Amino acid sequence: MTNLLPFTIRRLVSGDVDLVREMLAVFGQAFEDDHTYTKAPPDRQYLDKLLGSETVTVLVALQGADVVGGLVAYELEKLEQRRSEMYIYDLAVAEQHRRRGVATGLIAQVRTIASQRGAHVVFIQADLEDDPAIQLYTKLGVREDVLHFDIAVT
Repeated sequence: MTNLLPFTIRRLVSGDVDLVREMLAVFGQAFEDDHTYTKAPPDRQYLDKLLGSETVTVLVALQGADVVGGLVAYELEKLEQRRSEMYIYDLAVAEQHRRRGVATGLIAQVRTIASQRGAHVVFIQADLEDDPAIQLYTKLGVREDVLHFDIAVT
């Protein structure tokens, strides 16, 4: 059974577009939203630009050559003080690889990157019905109950 093998975490850089696409497929399955994550992918140039940005962190968990999880975080520079925050926007692990430390390993790596970049905090959101995510994030940080609003652009 290969899902018991150790995994490695790798930060993606320009040129790693194929791994990004594999990660997006994992996201689509995990979030039950293939349409958003795989049906209209950006071109290689766009993805390479993001992968080359210092303020975008893309991590994948690999088991051999297979992407089994991923994390996308954005560094948000603040105005009120000379500091930044790291926002984990997407985090997912393929179902057959869950509960093996993959998500915890990805978060640990982004925490290290955030520290190296001088970030003040790492934060993440969870859906109210996502009990496993809430349990994991509660172990790692302080819970804040907030409301999230999507505001349409004009």
